[in-house]
Amino acid sequence: MTTRAENPPTIAGTGFAPCPVNVRIKLSGLWTALLLVFAYVDIFSLYRPDFRAGVEAGQVGGFAVTQTFLLATTIYVVIPSLMVFVTLVAPPRVNRIANMALGVVYALTIAAGAVGEWSYYIAGSAVEVALLAAIVHQARTWPRSTAAQETA
Repeated sequence: MTTRAENPPTIAGTGFAPCPVNVRIKLSGLWTALLLVFAYVDIFSLYRPDFRAGVEAGQVGGFAVTQTFLLATTIYVVIPSLMVFVTLVAPPRVNRIANMALGVVYALTIAAGAVGEWSYYIAGSAVEVALLAAIVHQARTWPRSTAAQETA
């Protein structure tokens, strides 16, 4: 006789067992994907003659490239980089608040930064905003534990 654990239920017609993914892993993966899109959109900018000329002149997106600008840009990228790890270890309440708040703030800054940009940049920004919307949604709908789960 086989037990249910030996033969888990499968998804109809696929032969594959459902494998729920923990919300922390989902959030961490979404932050990682966001960072990859960040990096590639910025790398692709280096192919633009106007962007390279601006960099050579010490200007990026209308901002002078100064120590303050580079520090602010570093902080802007470090925050989502840290969120990859924070989502895995922070308590659920802190995690939810941080993911929802940062998701909204970053979506607004990305949307604002895409105004007047080239189509590749707008497309990348749209993907980034979609990833951030998914982050906010995952954090907002984070499942609550039940008494049975807490005692198990």
